[in-house]
Amino acid sequence: MLDVFLTSAYGPAAALAHAVAAERAGMGGVWLAEHHFVGYGQCPSATVLAGHILAGTRRITVGTAACVLGSRHPVALGEEAALLHALAGDRFQLGVARGGPWQEVAILGRGVEHYRRGFAESLELLLRWLSGAAAVAAEGEFHRFGPLAVVPRPDRPVPVRVAVTSGDTAELAGRHGLPLLLGVHADDAETAALVDRWALAATAHGHDPVGADHARVRLAYPCADRATGERELREHLPRWLAGIRAAVPVSGAPPGRDLDAHVEHLLRIQPVGPPDEVAAALAHSTAVTGVSRHLCMVEAAGSTEATTDLITTLAALPTAWPTPYLVPGAADPPGGGVKKGTFYYGKR
Repeated sequence: MLDVFLTSAYGPAAALAHAVAAERAGMGGVWLAEHHFVGYGQCPSATVLAGHILAGTRRITVGTAACVLGSRHPVALGEEAALLHALAGDRFQLGVARGGPWQEVAILGRGVEHYRRGFAESLELLLRWLSGAAAVAAEGEFHRFGPLAVVPRPDRPVPVRVAVTSGDTAELAGRHGLPLLLGVHADDAETAALVDRWALAATAHGHDPVGADHARVRLAYPCADRATGERELREHLPRWLAGIRAAVPVSGAPPGRDLDAHVEHLLRIQPVGPPDEVAAALAHSTAVTGVSRHLCMVEAAGSTEATTDLITTLAALPTAWPTPYLVPGAADPPGGGVKKGTFYYGKR
């Protein structure tokens, strides 16, 4: 499945236009990044923009990829998510992330120590708020309050996804049975390892890992040929990604990525080239990792018009690749499928 991933690089109005274009082209969903104080993206609240896009579309899924719990209170985010779910049902999908070690965790969040140690507690509190409970209290290290009425109260649990870049976070999501949002920087092998680690934790905590709807951000760039695509992306990506360098780290944070090296890394591991080759590469990634929902970074095209054109091109790619399913511990591939790691592919 091909969805669109937007950072609002060209502003929120352009993001709305690109979401409408994605729905018109027949893509499945639009996913919104959330950033503060940097030019990489112009969306400091993915839930606010999601609400606007939901109101301006009729069919497409709109998700957050992701709301940053390092700079948000889980109850405030839970209230916003419950409101959007009440209005749009499962068309709204909430993705959350720990976030990076940037100044917003100190300015907007609950401080550096919460960023370092409080993600699991905040996630658990958010899940209880969205569970359908009538009231929620907290007695944790970072959140302590008496029972609060949940308004609006969800009529069923609101779906939540967790953005992961580490095995520990993948295990945390697995313990809760929450599907993953996987980043663009990881190759197929790294992604498969995170999914396998998630599956082991999910199974150990009584969650069925079969059919989990994990999603992965991709730089899928169909074009005339690979050399042309690499030339265009070397021109566009540094301009787009340069805003990340403006992020101010909290004390003791590691240095950010080298921009040029990051671009070259993406070109090595992401599908760039003729449409059929890009489609085949996405199919191969699905078979290797078990992740069949690809969130495409369309703003890498370099302009608002080129982004709309890329959305149309991606929507026309063939998508009839095998759907993976996970059978931990099975002795033989069911239905004559092919086994790779803990996954089987073929007929059920």
